[in-house]
Amino acid sequence: MTVVAGGASAARPQLIREINEQVLLDHLRRSGPMARTELARLSGLSKPTVSAALASLERSGLVHVIGQRTGVPGPAAVVYDVRPEAGFVLGLDVGREYLRGAIADLAGTVRSRASVRTKAVDAMTRVDGLAGLAATLLAEAGIEADQLTQTVLGSPGVYDPRVDRLTLTGRLSGWDSPGVLAGLRDRFGPGLMIENDVDAAALAERVHGHGRDVESFAFVSVGTGIGMGLVLDGKLRHGFHGVAGEISYLPFTEGSGSDARDARRRGSFDASASAAAVVRAARRAGVPGASSAEKVFAAAARGDAVAAAVVTEEALLVAKAICSVIAVVDPELVVLGGGIGQAPGFLEAVVHQLSRLAPVMPDVKVTGLGAETVVSGCISAGLDRAWLNLVGRAGNSGQ
Repeated sequence: MTVVAGGASAARPQLIREINEQVLLDHLRRSGPMARTELARLSGLSKPTVSAALASLERSGLVHVIGQRTGVPGPAAVVYDVRPEAGFVLGLDVGREYLRGAIADLAGTVRSRASVRTKAVDAMTRVDGLAGLAATLLAEAGIEADQLTQTVLGSPGVYDPRVDRLTLTGRLSGWDSPGVLAGLRDRFGPGLMIENDVDAAALAERVHGHGRDVESFAFVSVGTGIGMGLVLDGKLRHGFHGVAGEISYLPFTEGSGSDARDARRRGSFDASASAAAVVRAARRAGVPGASSAEKVFAAAARGDAVAAAVVTEEALLVAKAICSVIAVVDPELVVLGGGIGQAPGFLEAVVHQLSRLAPVMPDVKVTGLGAETVVSGCISAGLDRAWLNLVGRAGNSGQ
């Protein structure tokens, strides 16, 4: 195929080769080991083109022959697969209480995983903690830092390229300060990718969770903070300014736990429905021992009617936010995550309220991916970027 844009000359042969190689790699990554004939059939490329692309990828160390397929008519077919050791991806998750991370090879196999409780009191100490966690992961995986093809950090907030800093970082104190990005790049290199943590969780849900079977869904995280990752037509959507999914800024202020000062810092909906708001509502209502949202939910489960009323109000607030999403994008599925989103009985409470509000009802489920969701999403994003970089690098080296 020859690509011509706006009357310009035909696309360079190198670009066409890179596209063909990327197509074959995508099939191998997603479907597993295959022979040349299978790759030709799935990709629509001719057998000679497939053979040439595989030969190039093999020379570059990105694929290798793993055996022969016998027991079928004709000569034995050589079977190719991706070469896992061609590169490695580091995924990190920065939170207020925990730092989590993992290293995976290019086949997606996790080589090391760890989490540490952080006592960081400022942003740069937290950056140092991430670097220390990365060093631990590298040692456990038995690789050097220069073997990392891509590093992805899942972080609260949004990257603003106009000022080259993170904004809307919620409850992670000082994380939006000017020196944070410089510190991160100093430790992890200029190619560091930063993905919003809830968007990363949505990516993990797309690859490993309930989102595997649908094309459009919303991942709604309710806990210490509030956020949403939105996948439409199989793709994560960030929006023009990168704030798609920042539902903490929805103008909902009616919750009894709302706080005007908190709303100015983190958004009206966050101030009305986050874990801190649940605690405020419970204390104002007189629930004894309401030191955390978890304890408020536990009191409601034991039959405390006042605590139950707080939980019901929380479910209504979350249902209103989800209803707004339904009215705008009509997702097939909504997945609840976060500490509150995964609390026992909360799904049923939200569905009850949502059924009274929404014009249509999507499936609503609780994520089953656990505490490592953000790290898993960072690994998925990093693998996609790593393969693109490696194919381009291989094409340039073959010139």
